[in-house]
Amino acid sequence: MHAVSLEPPPVITAAALRRALIVGARRVIAACDELNRINVFPVPDGDTGNNLAATFGAVLHGALSRRSRQVGELLERVGEDAIDGARGNSGAIMAQFLVGSAERLRQRQVLDVEGLSSAVRRGAEAARAALAKPVEGTILSVIEAFSAALEDGARLQQRSPRRLFADALERAHAALAATPRQMAVLQRAGVVDAGARGFVVWLEGIAAYADGGLATLRAHGGLPLPAQDAGPVAHSHETIDPQRRYCTECLLVGEAIDRVALRAALEAQGVDSLVIAGNARRVRVHGHSGQPQRIFDIGAGFGRVEAMKADDMLRQQRSAQSPGLVAIITDSASDLPEALAERFGIHMVPVRVSLDGRDYLDRLGLGVGEFYRRMRASAALPKTSQPPPGDFRRVFDQVLACQHAALYVGLSRPLSGTLQSAETAARDHEAKLRCFDTRNVSAGQALLVWRAGELAAAGADPAAIEAELLRLRPLTRTFAMARNIEHAVRGGRIPRWAAPLVRWTGLTPVAAVTEQGVLKVAGGLLARQRAPEAFARYVARHVPAGQRWRVIVGHADAAEDGARLLAALRQRLTVAGDHLVEIGPAIGAHAGPGTLLAGLQPASG
Repeated sequence: MHAVSLEPPPVITAAALRRALIVGARRVIAACDELNRINVFPVPDGDTGNNLAATFGAVLHGALSRRSRQVGELLERVGEDAIDGARGNSGAIMAQFLVGSAERLRQRQVLDVEGLSSAVRRGAEAARAALAKPVEGTILSVIEAFSAALEDGARLQQRSPRRLFADALERAHAALAATPRQMAVLQRAGVVDAGARGFVVWLEGIAAYADGGLATLRAHGGLPLPAQDAGPVAHSHETIDPQRRYCTECLLVGEAIDRVALRAALEAQGVDSLVIAGNARRVRVHGHSGQPQRIFDIGAGFGRVEAMKADDMLRQQRSAQSPGLVAIITDSASDLPEALAERFGIHMVPVRVSLDGRDYLDRLGLGVGEFYRRMRASAALPKTSQPPPGDFRRVFDQVLACQHAALYVGLSRPLSGTLQSAETAARDHEAKLRCFDTRNVSAGQALLVWRAGELAAAGADPAAIEAELLRLRPLTRTFAMARNIEHAVRGGRIPRWAAPLVRWTGLTPVAAVTEQGVLKVAGGLLARQRAPEAFARYVARHVPAGQRWRVIVGHADAAEDGARLLAALRQRLTVAGDHLVEIGPAIGAHAGPGTLLAGLQPASG
């Protein structure tokens, strides 16, 4: 007769679980570049590593930065922080797995074998349910294999969570190795699924802590793993649908959010790669769409919309295909013509716009035409704000994961805190990233971005591009004409006494950007019916004669006047290249409808 052991089964405390999760999160962050390199599904945009790193970074700086008394309390905090910080398809799935795992452990003080198996099973179910169209051969398949192995071990009454976890990790490795056989795109590229690899890396970090304890936390938690599949991965352009080019995300905050109804509403709009992750109070929405604002508007019907972002996957993929070129980045205050952004693969960080109690992403979230329509109908002035450092950091991380260097060509420092926000985000990339103050805005800023993109496409290095921009900066001129200064007066940009003076005299004020990057009133025009032509004469008189010019004309909901201004400038100047653009909210919110802008830069070559 065998003696029956009366020792209690080993358990995992909240303190031990927290330390293990810290090591796992650090391992994923350290593997960021590897995961980016092998990212070919659902789209080959090379950002799975960045997305998982951001998701786990939010957890590291949140729930894992402080002690918890109970396992259930710890995992609930981990899940909520993961939802708040989740980025990308894999990040949202991982966050939902963590939220689901916490649901079975709410009141648990410690974690035993049965609890571990039950929690991971619920997490696997939640992760699969988060996707509108689950696909095998992805992170879902590996999570399922890991969960099934834990259940098998629990049925066999495996008493040690450590042994159970190690056995399940082996099953997860096997499932990861099988992903290329499940998806042809992985087999063609010769890689495993990047999201699935990230999940296994996370498990490996947890197992490393289980084996090595505190020494692993101190010495190995943040070390990068040996690179796997180190060869370059071929990204095929056709796998990104140009009609759904924006990887769009937001966080919904509310009470009793109906995730089933939310999914149905988004599917009805044709949103692809849809992931709905979270709980009744906080929901992370991820999807691919050609019109990001549709996702944000639908989300607003279910809760408060926060943390909006829309990344252009075609631009990301272009970065992945151009590792030897310098990436050029700007902000939407530049009013860069879309044709130039497409031609040179220039990345755009959107300014934030607040209108009628809602926040929008300039151009990506709120089209320019719709902005002016709402602006005319609103009793309150729209407001703009600089992109937060996190918006810049996301774009910087994305491009520098693929390209060897980047240059941000930004809005004038005296006019906005946008440049400072970019500089804050750039501190993590000081050796590879430069920030350039154009001392300009709108059309003038766009002209400098245009030249930077041109040089980068020709293979120029960052120093050469910056030197050329320094040469052109004092030669690049921007002029503005406002038919109606009421918006500028209401916004405090122009003193109140100026409004009646303009009405009485019939003057149309003209402003110019100084060499110091400040916008100042420079004169006035006694013209109403022929104001665009008079403005062209003014501009021509205030630039050097005998020069060939690049010209960008901008208009604020005044396309006919803009076309007349451009035509008049062509008659008076030698124009080597020109574009007509609609001025976005970054300028239009302050200048008002009817404003015209003219940017001029000496043509090179």
